[in-house]
Amino acid sequence: MVSATPRTAARPGRPRWWTELPLLAAVYAAYSAGRLLARGDVSAATGHGTALLRAERALHLTPEPALNRLFTGAPVVGVPAAYAYAALHYVVTPAVLVWLWRRRPAHYRVARSRLLTATLIGLIGFTLFPTAPPRLLDAGQGFVDGMAHYAGYGWWGAEASAPRGLGGLTNQYAAMPSLHVGWALWCGVVVWRLADSRAARALAVAYPVAIALVVMGTANHYLLDVLAGVAVMGLGAWLTGPLLRLVDAARARGTRPGGAPETDGPAREAPAAARRRRTRRGATGRSGTAGDVVGGGCETSPGERFPRQPTRGGRLPERPADAVPEPAAAPH
Repeated sequence: MVSATPRTAARPGRPRWWTELPLLAAVYAAYSAGRLLARGDVSAATGHGTALLRAERALHLTPEPALNRLFTGAPVVGVPAAYAYAALHYVVTPAVLVWLWRRRPAHYRVARSRLLTATLIGLIGFTLFPTAPPRLLDAGQGFVDGMAHYAGYGWWGAEASAPRGLGGLTNQYAAMPSLHVGWALWCGVVVWRLADSRAARALAVAYPVAIALVVMGTANHYLLDVLAGVAVMGLGAWLTGPLLRLVDAARARGTRPGGAPETDGPAREAPAAARRRRTRRGATGRSGTAGDVVGGGCETSPGERFPRQPTRGGRLPERPADAVPEPAAAPH
């Protein structure tokens, strides 16, 4: 019996891990490679950073200098902030993905797709608008590179959060938008919506706020970068629904021979398969239970009856006048 559930229905379950890991790895590789290649012109990136700072000053929205002085003046604040900037980005986000996959599989596919979509949008921003972070602006702007300032406490060097000697493998002019903040916001929203405990939900609120302060205090991002990271995550969430519908429609068309629409019931069987099934039933004289098929595969034309077959009223049909009488049964 063919199931009546359409194949194009939404699949609430989580994807298989052996298909999921290559997808995540491919998107992250594209993100890293694109981020590295989209370096842009250094003078243009510095000009974009200076323009952002001027815009913030015109709007009287410049929390970065005060935060930078706090973080670089007190190691008890600055060192944990440097570790948070260098590590949490790559630890908390995968941990939330794994938690979703294991504990909230019905929500995994949509949440993961929102993250990946926003990440690719952020890559477009790095490409079209290369931006120098505050720490790489002219010293007259008053910023201290927090990561370089505390490089003696960690594994990173003077080139952002890259390990020592590997600074050339990162793009230091990819400040706009801040995906540190974008990914942290994604983690916070997911945990807030799906976690059961109050402690987890409190951390869900605190984490993106803390990361926003960290990226500005270490002079890696502007306030406008932070707001752009929030906007990118919102845009990614908005685009995910239509994108998933397109993917599901394309997958459904790929599973139908010739792209023909699927229907429920026996009509989905190929004609040859249906003929073989009918022939097999006629030869065996059964279909599921004994006696379901009468005549062992014999068929009648429309309106034809078997000899002496009763009518619906239970009476035998009248014999035509010219009919040949049936032979009498031989006596035993």
